[in-house]
Amino acid sequence: MTLLSIRDVSRRFGGIQAVDNVSFDVPHGAITAVIGPNGAGKTTLFHLISGFLRPDRGSVVFGGAEILGLMPHQIAAKGMARTFQQTRLFPKMTVLENILVGRHLHSRGGFVACMLHLPFTRREERAVREAGREILEFLGLSGQADAEAVRLSYGQQRMVELGRALACEPRVLLLDEPAAGLNMRETAEMGRLISRIRERNVTILLVEHDMSLVMDISDEIVVLSYGQKIAEDVPSAIQRDPEVIRIYLGEGDA
Repeated sequence: MTLLSIRDVSRRFGGIQAVDNVSFDVPHGAITAVIGPNGAGKTTLFHLISGFLRPDRGSVVFGGAEILGLMPHQIAAKGMARTFQQTRLFPKMTVLENILVGRHLHSRGGFVACMLHLPFTRREERAVREAGREILEFLGLSGQADAEAVRLSYGQQRMVELGRALACEPRVLLLDEPAAGLNMRETAEMGRLISRIRERNVTILLVEHDMSLVMDISDEIVVLSYGQKIAEDVPSAIQRDPEVIRIYLGEGDA
C-alpha cells in the first residue's frame, strides 16, 4: 500500500531546474532511499515534500490526502517528521528537553491551562516525559537525559535529532543524510537504528551518500541526476544499472 506519492514534482531556481518532473511512490512500511551526486536535487526534493519549499508544479499525496501547499507544521501534524543535513539542536537545553520539543504536536494543554496547573496538564506532562524517556532508552541515551545536548559527541547529537523526530510519532520519517559526519562504527549503528525504527511501523524515506548503508537497509532506491529521476529499482538492480554506474563513476571508468 502506498503511503506517500510524489507525482511530476518540479522546482526551478532562476535558470537552474533543481527538480524536474520527479515521480515515485513510497510504500507503507518500506525504507526508500533517494541517491544521486551532489547537486542532483535530493535535498530540494525533501524540502518540497515536507513543505519547506513550494513546487512550481506537481502533487504530493500523503495518506491519501494532497499536502501540497501546506505549511511544514501542518504536514508534521498529519504524521510526517524529518531531520536535516546539519544537526539542529537547541543549546542550553538537555537531551530530554530536546526530545520533548517534538511532542508539542500532541499536547492539548494551552498557555492558560499550563499557567493554572490544571490536573490534566500535570498528567499530560508526566505522560510526555515518560514517552521522551522511552525514546531515549530506544536510542541508548538514557544515561544522557540530563546532559546538555550540544555537549554530546557528534554521533550522539545525530541520535538526539532523530529522537526528536520520533517524538512527533510520525507515520513517515524523512532522513536527510543521517550518516553525514559519522565514522564507520557510528554509520553501522545508524543503519541498525533505522531498521529498528521501521519495525516500529514507521515508513522511512532517506537521502544518503553512503552507498554501503543505502544498499544494506533500503527496500527500493530512487536515483536522481540534475534534478531528474534516472532510475528506480531494488538495490541489487541499481548496483548493476549502467546509467547509474556512469553517473557515479564517469564515462571512462564505467
